[in-house]
Amino acid sequence: MGVIPRGLLESNDNTYMKNLNALTPRRELMLLLTLACIQFSHVVDFMIMMPLGPQLRDLFQLTDAQFGFIVSAYTLAAGISGLFAATYIDRFARKSLLLVLYALFGISTIGCALSVSYNWMIVSRIASGAFGGVLAALSQTIVGDVIPFERRGRAMGVVMTSFSVATVAGIPAGLFLAANFGWHVPFFVIGGLSAALMLLAAITLPRLDMHLEHSKGRQVLPLILQVIKDRNHLRALFLSACIVFAGFTVVPYITLYMRANVGISMDQIPYIYLAGGISTLISMRWIGVTTDKVGKAKMFRIMVLLAVLPLFVTTLLPPVPLWVVLISSSCLYVCMSGRMVPGMALVTSAARPEWRGTFMTLNSAVQSAAMGVAAFVGGHLIGRNASGELTHFWMAAFIGAVASVLAFVMSTRVHLHTHTQERKGLESAA
Repeated sequence: MGVIPRGLLESNDNTYMKNLNALTPRRELMLLLTLACIQFSHVVDFMIMMPLGPQLRDLFQLTDAQFGFIVSAYTLAAGISGLFAATYIDRFARKSLLLVLYALFGISTIGCALSVSYNWMIVSRIASGAFGGVLAALSQTIVGDVIPFERRGRAMGVVMTSFSVATVAGIPAGLFLAANFGWHVPFFVIGGLSAALMLLAAITLPRLDMHLEHSKGRQVLPLILQVIKDRNHLRALFLSACIVFAGFTVVPYITLYMRANVGISMDQIPYIYLAGGISTLISMRWIGVTTDKVGKAKMFRIMVLLAVLPLFVTTLLPPVPLWVVLISSSCLYVCMSGRMVPGMALVTSAARPEWRGTFMTLNSAVQSAAMGVAAFVGGHLIGRNASGELTHFWMAAFIGAVASVLAFVMSTRVHLHTHTQERKGLESAA
């Protein structure tokens, strides 16, 4: 079957698992909270750029396309670095690699705060994306290394809550700092937080270097080629790209549109993210339960079609009261995030079990690249009229809707591996 991914080798190594299980419950919890905090800082650093759009646009005299490139530069760099990471991530001790990458991420974030020009900002965002883009995959890898299978789902849930907390608390707090102390302050705070968390990680993370023995002689590039030669894998990667592309043609420019066309003030912008984050926290659990009841494919197709309506409503919204904006934007966030639960279940199940580790690394890179391309395309579609209002924003929604339809169609063509098939694949690989 070719070279077996690290995760499969480790799952069959009882000695390895016994050593990892020696972690006390308290230290295990501290490790998970540390990883969640690292994820939180990375997510806030990425997301804070979108609501800061109006301020940065005025400060650096940017066009909407240039602002879109600032957003896309981060995700494109994350995608490229994530792809490159597949060639070296198993060749270094987890703890050492995370500390080095996180330190470089913090320095890059400080560079964003010190930016005095558009070009400086672009270079800083590329660096932040390149280093931060690997942190998410590395954090999930550490969870897989340290936490036994029977507790791994719950552990992953602890780490993944960082995304919701970043939306509910991180972004509003960052916007408060930007409004009262300047746009650069949130980046200084993230940089300072990174330094503190790096010290915490040095204390809470175990050595995590036993995988190095398994990595000796491992041929990475041939395995990657095997994965991408599988047509079902290619269809699943295209499905994954369409899912994230559909939202990011619009999402980076919502703040710009709300300010210029709807008349929302800067001090009201945090309420959009707060309401959207709370709505998502509530809806994600229900969507997850319902997905298991009605089926992953059926739930995904329902959610991907439902997301098209709020996509157009948001991009065509006239001047309305704040409560209308909150309802509209919250519906968009609920539907967009709601696609991800069944969508990622489909993508994960489409991978051949013996190659799933490499496939998911490639998938992470593809998603980041799709976000960057979508933001770039959206920025070039929209324009400005004489009064400063955004024009053609609905075209970005139309492109997103087309991507949604493609995702719907592709979901019918992706073959899913059942639990029995996965077990047979693992036994064959071993």
